[in-house]
Amino acid sequence: MIIGDNREQVIQNIKDAVANRDWHAKVEVGDPVLSLKESKELVNNFWHEQKTVKGKINDRIGHLLFDTLMHILTSSTTFTGLENLADLPQGGAIITANHFNQIDSLPVKHLANKAHHSLKIAIEDTNLKLPGILCYLMNYVGTIPLIETPSYVGNEFPRHLHDALEQNNWVLIYPEQEMWWNYRKPRELKRGAYYFAAKQNVPVISTFIEIQTIDKLEKDHPNFYQTKYVVHVLPPIFPDVKLSANENSKKMMVCDYQQKVAAYEKAYQRKLDLTFTPWDIAGWRFNYQKNQNKS
Repeated sequence: MIIGDNREQVIQNIKDAVANRDWHAKVEVGDPVLSLKESKELVNNFWHEQKTVKGKINDRIGHLLFDTLMHILTSSTTFTGLENLADLPQGGAIITANHFNQIDSLPVKHLANKAHHSLKIAIEDTNLKLPGILCYLMNYVGTIPLIETPSYVGNEFPRHLHDALEQNNWVLIYPEQEMWWNYRKPRELKRGAYYFAAKQNVPVISTFIEIQTIDKLEKDHPNFYQTKYVVHVLPPIFPDVKLSANENSKKMMVCDYQQKVAAYEKAYQRKLDLTFTPWDIAGWRFNYQKNQNKS
């Protein structure tokens, strides 16, 4: 399922970002842009809405819709490494994944359901202003919006995160930060997810999502084939009580990245090369046809 136009432009933006080694660059076209004042008002209104009767009704509808989309769009998703979940203690956890699609939280939701956990999703504040049904979902499926200011990151966000973890939720945080559409390779990670895990003393559930191409064209997108997912569940990463939160965040981040790289190399049977190639974009017809011609 493709959401958004201008996919070729997005691919070019990814190519440029790779050339510049800017692994957290925004590459989507037409993403919402907010001033700091607008962001604060938006997020404050979001939290206020969650407490109202209208908000609670919409929350139920949103979760029902999200579950329905999960069953429809991830019915072909498969999972490896589920045995790694046996090492987790009861309670909340932070889960990390590569970020390659507007709805790539659906296979993670599928995984959480398998483990009998509810899923919360940390999102950028601008996601609350995405167009169409995405806007509704971002507001009513258990998201935790984040404003990139020291006061919010240092106070408000940890409080909401703590509440979610105390209720035994898994909280999905994308340490790659920005979405790179259908990009197969793992990218450099940011430390935030691991810092919060250390501060909250919860494990990190490390995952890597493999994107496989299906020999069926996307509707209304003749240059792209459909895709399906394999969720690789990797060994969980635990904070070291002997280390500070900063020390833990660095150690856990390095471990998670190494695990994701190893999972990538095993899944695709190729070494990670940071040079951009057309193969990096799953489902791109140009790349798919070239590979078919070689076989």
